[in-house]
Amino acid sequence: MAIEINIKTEEGIKVVELSGDIDANTAPDVQKQVVPLAEPGSKILMDMTNVPYMSSAGLRMLLSLYRQTEAQKGKVVLAGLSEELQDTMSVTGFLDFFITAEKVDEGMEKLKE
Repeated sequence: MAIEINIKTEEGIKVVELSGDIDANTAPDVQKQVVPLAEPGSKILMDMTNVPYMSSAGLRMLLSLYRQTEAQKGKVVLAGLSEELQDTMSVTGFLDFFITAEKVDEGMEKLKE
C-alpha cells in the first residue's frame, strides 16, 4: 500500500499528514519529503493519526528526522500515535526522543510554547 503525504504550513508550523503504513517500501518516500523540512528553528508536527503500522524502517526515518531537526535547533511533535505505535516506540526507547500529543491541535499548542 502506498502512503499519502500531505504537507501544509499553519501558523509557522509544518504539518505533515501521513496516511498508510510506514514500512521498508514507503519510509524512503516519507524521508525524502519530510527530512528536508528540518530547517533552522523549524517546527514540525507529524500527524500520525492515519498510520496503523510502522516498521523499523519507519522508526529509522523518524530518528533521522529527529536528529536533523535537533541539529537545526528545531522541534518535532508526533500527534495521534495509535496505541500499537506508542507501544513499539516505548519498547524501543524512541518515545524518549519525541514530544507526543494525542491530537493535532494539542501538538500545535506544544510547538507554540
